[in-house]
Amino acid sequence: MAIHLKAPVDQELLNTLKAGDEVLISGTIYTGRDAAHKRMMEMIERGEPLPFNIRGQIIYYVGPCPAPPGKIIGSAGPTTSGRMDAYTPRLIEMGLKGMIGKGARSKEVIAAIKQYGAVYFGATGGAAALIASCIKKAEVIAFEDLGTEAIRKLEVENIPCTVIIDTKGNDVYITGRARYERKGRV
Repeated sequence: MAIHLKAPVDQELLNTLKAGDEVLISGTIYTGRDAAHKRMMEMIERGEPLPFNIRGQIIYYVGPCPAPPGKIIGSAGPTTSGRMDAYTPRLIEMGLKGMIGKGARSKEVIAAIKQYGAVYFGATGGAAALIASCIKKAEVIAFEDLGTEAIRKLEVENIPCTVIIDTKGNDVYITGRARYERKGRV
């Protein structure tokens, strides 16, 4: 049974999540890919405020397709999270509590997740249309010149995700493979 998670997120609830848990995320989340992350880091270095208050927030690593007529947003599948790894530890330190994407994370990101109590959620690649149907409102709030990579504020309802790395640093990509290998299948 999936756990319902409201964004921005509550630290107590995040602490109860375990790698492998299925969650349904609703509420307000933000989008950002590598170009937006690079600009946010430049803003931090200049001492400027970020386009949104990052404390307690979830960033979805997505560059959605343009909205077809009558739709809020186009296909919105996750991008490879490792592309943001150079920027993520600093954002987690500043209060970012969740990231949605696909693929493994660096040891530096995992260390920051453990130190500051964040969670990495995996969204299913190839389910872009399903995920787009969970997005109820989308608004570009920064870096409009980046097109699909602009930062968007999304209102979402029940985006299906899996906890890939929990607040203790447990990683499904590691534990899942270990279980598979113990069964003598590799």
